[in-house]
Order: sequence, then C-alpha cells, then structure tokens
Amino acid sequence: MLLVLSEEHKEHLSFLPKVDVAVVAEFGRIALEFLRRGTSRKIYEGAARKLCVPVEMVQHGVEGLMFLMTESSKHMISEVDFLDSVLVLGFVEELNQILLQLYLQHHSQIRSVLSLLSSDMPAYHNVEWRLDVQLASRSVRQQAIPMLTLRLLLMRGHDGCTDHSRVLQTDPSTLLHLISTLEAALAAMKTKHCALRMLV
Repeated sequence: MLLVLSEEHKEHLSFLPKVDVAVVAEFGRIALEFLRRGTSRKIYEGAARKLCVPVEMVQHGVEGLMFLMTESSKHMISEVDFLDSVLVLGFVEELNQILLQLYLQHHSQIRSVLSLLSSDMPAYHNVEWRLDVQLASRSVRQQAIPMLTLRLLLMRGHDGCTDHSRVLQTDPSTLLHLISTLEAALAAMKTKHCALRMLV
C-alpha cells in the first residue's frame, strides 16, 4: 500500500533536503518525542535559530515528518512501499534511506503510542443486513417500497470483544447519500495531516 501525500504535506517536507542529513535524523527524533510528550515551541525556536530559518518552517518540517511516520506505521507499510511513497518527494537516495531507517527503527514504538492515544469510542467490528420490500398493502395493490435494515456490531477497547450492536433502518436513496457523505469525510481527513495535532 502506498501513502498518498497531499500537496501541503509535500510542501512541508520540501524543507528536509535543504538541511544536513544529521539534522533530518534529529528532526525524526524530535518528531517521535513530540508524539510521546506533545509539542514544545521552545524546541522549534532553538532549531530555527541554529538553522537560521523561520520557526514555522521547522515546525512544518517536524510535523510533516511526524505525519509521514505515523501514517506509515498505522498502515504497516513495507520497506518497498515506504520508499515508493517518499519517491514522489524527489529526495536524494541518502535522505530516503535515513527516512526508511527512522521508520524501521520506530514503527512498532509509534504503533504502541498510537494505540494509547485511541479513544474509548466504539469501533466498527461487523455488519449484518437485510433487504425488505413491501410489494402491496390494503390500499395499494402494486407497489415496491424497499427498506434496508442494518445491524452494526461495535467493539470497545483493545480486548476485541463485541460490546453492543446498533440497528438502523433506511431506504436505499438515504443510504447512498450517507455513503457519499462518509466517503467525502474520509477523503477530507486524509488530506489534513494537521489533524494529528488534535490527537497530541
């Protein structure tokens, strides 16, 4: 699976080739530290002073790197897929290898931090459905009214046990509208790598 990086994300990561490889490794360490403990404006300011660049540039670089590492770890992408994903950024091979080593060294640690950040909200486990069609009634002899009944099985927590279920009933046109709205919301979430800051 390849990561699809937004233009904004590519722009934030475009700062990395302008600095030394050791600085990129340090940014990776800072990004991982921020994932564990949260961000600190002082560290951004110190790094910006040393590099003689604006604070926002350093902040965007570290946050972009944090997003790259967390998304890669979340989807457990392979080495080849990771390298193919960063290939579109146009980095030199040495920088790609540094990013790969950061990912390989810390992906299990990142996954454990992300699992701790997950909320106690119910999560999708399975769905059961049934389609009912009313063909006639006392007043109307020939009609076709479809109704879809869904039973969502939800689980809570990390133990994987099914907690409860929700039963929903809808007509097909409302279901299609619901699906398109949810797909649009998912697409919007994938383009906003800044959403990670809300978790931290």
